[in-house]
Amino acid sequence: MDIEIQIKTLPNQPGVYQYYDKNDTILYVGKAKNLKKRVASYFNKTQENGKTRVLVKKIVTIKHIVVDTETDALLLENNLIKKYQPRYNVMLKDDKTYPWICIKKERFPRVFLTRNVIKDGSEYYGPYTSVRTAKALLDLIKELYQLRSCTFDLIEKNIEIEKYKVCLDFHIGNCKGPCEGFQTEENYNNDITAIRNIIKGNFKESIKSFHELMMHFATEMEFEEAQKIKEKIDLLANYQAKSTVVNPSITNVDVFSIISDESYSYVNFFKISNGAIIQSHTTEIKKKLDETDKDLLELAIIEIRQRFNSQSTEIYVPFKVDVGDTLKVTVPKLGDKKRIVELSLRNAKYYRQEQFKQIKIVDPDRHVNRIMAQMQKDLRLKTEPRYIECFDNSNIQGTNPVAACVVFKDGKPSKKEYRHFNIKTVDGPDDFASMEEVVFRRYKRLQDEGEPLPQLIVIDGGKGQLSSALKSLDILGLRNKISIIGIAKRLEEIYYPNDSVPLYLDKKSESLKMIQQLRNEAHRFGITHHRNKRSKNALNNELEQISGIGKQTVVSLLKHFKSVKRVSLASVEELERVIGKSKATLLKNHFNTNKQR
Repeated sequence: MDIEIQIKTLPNQPGVYQYYDKNDTILYVGKAKNLKKRVASYFNKTQENGKTRVLVKKIVTIKHIVVDTETDALLLENNLIKKYQPRYNVMLKDDKTYPWICIKKERFPRVFLTRNVIKDGSEYYGPYTSVRTAKALLDLIKELYQLRSCTFDLIEKNIEIEKYKVCLDFHIGNCKGPCEGFQTEENYNNDITAIRNIIKGNFKESIKSFHELMMHFATEMEFEEAQKIKEKIDLLANYQAKSTVVNPSITNVDVFSIISDESYSYVNFFKISNGAIIQSHTTEIKKKLDETDKDLLELAIIEIRQRFNSQSTEIYVPFKVDVGDTLKVTVPKLGDKKRIVELSLRNAKYYRQEQFKQIKIVDPDRHVNRIMAQMQKDLRLKTEPRYIECFDNSNIQGTNPVAACVVFKDGKPSKKEYRHFNIKTVDGPDDFASMEEVVFRRYKRLQDEGEPLPQLIVIDGGKGQLSSALKSLDILGLRNKISIIGIAKRLEEIYYPNDSVPLYLDKKSESLKMIQQLRNEAHRFGITHHRNKRSKNALNNELEQISGIGKQTVVSLLKHFKSVKRVSLASVEELERVIGKSKATLLKNHFNTNKQR
């Protein structure tokens, strides 16, 4: 695939990109706030750095992983660089790790910052890409709660025998002295619960106390202390409580998701090791038969796990699959596990969109074929709707009624075949009769001229307009030769002949979007014609109907008197000054005659 096409189809989302050479060897891993813009920047200008120029020359393939935030992108970049050690990466190749906040598993738990995750039952939150943010959070906790910082083993026996003595932290108010029994375990654990909520982002109750503390400092005229707390709360606003990319509760599992269309399925795979995504892969599967998503996902799980030699004993999937008894299958319903499956699905969707964009560029026929096949399936049609016509009526309180017919071929407007209709046989605002007339006229003419008929007719309106159109098709003998549907505006219901129950398509359905495009185009085309006709007729006022009064005279009168009513009320002398004696007399006689009537 050409590099330009690969770049054009990249999403405008945060994520991580990977460059590969002709031997499929990874060259570089980078992070981006906007993948498309960042990757394009390598190719749309001459690089000053010689090393970068060499890198760009070697790039053959671009792969990427979409994530939720820039923070997630940074963490994922760190994981991938450490795993693959790409030749052109310099940063993050060392053993540097990001800090976590640990709530230690012990009696009277300590809360502290660490870069080492030890699986001893302790709680770990993070990691934090900004040490400053993590420290600000800890400072905030220390401002609100008096926690111990010592490493004493505070079991009941040691406290009872008074093994330890309070330290300086107790005397300056930073600790309540649990080492000597001055604070109960229950009271301490209540503080830990509140701290846990703060770290998770549940600030409601704790922030209330924090504001009270800030106001207390302000009341006591301790403005420096109040400002310090305000700065900490501002920092905390940028704090992200959890990451779906790195989470210590999700360890050594494989994550799979699938999205399908008529001809292809796309399966995304995440490999999670020690709580971090270290591998992502999306594959395209061409359907041979009418396989279900379940069948295809089961096949893909076996094949991908063999390809990447996965030893994980658990997988996360969006629905139940049968992959043997040795592998634990989890279908997450909520929380971080659910979010990681959703992230996998999002990557599969982005991959699918990119494939569509690439296909649209290099193989437009395949794109059209897919849309047509999908419409045939969704709308329950006998054939693919390669040729579609859509009708719409336009009038204002029955005046200047017109109709429009737009034509789409292979999913694209064929504007040279658009047609306007001036309603000839209907008086007043009768949409049903108008629809009956234009449909009859349109297909009577196509029949008489031997022109091909559409595979699908779309009527802008509900059951009433559809029934009217059907009457004309019955007269012409076309009832079973052309498929016909109606679309109602309010809920986008699709109506079929002789079926009172409408069809509701998914709002994101490509079939519905195509029908909406047809309807909107017919409406636009009809409104434009109606507006032009109304403007033309507006000039044909009462003054032009008077014998001996021409258009130029009408213009002069309206320019001077501003309205027909004022002209009718004007005296002969006033009229004479504008249009002369003879025409003034004609006008006055006309208005006097109408007045007597």
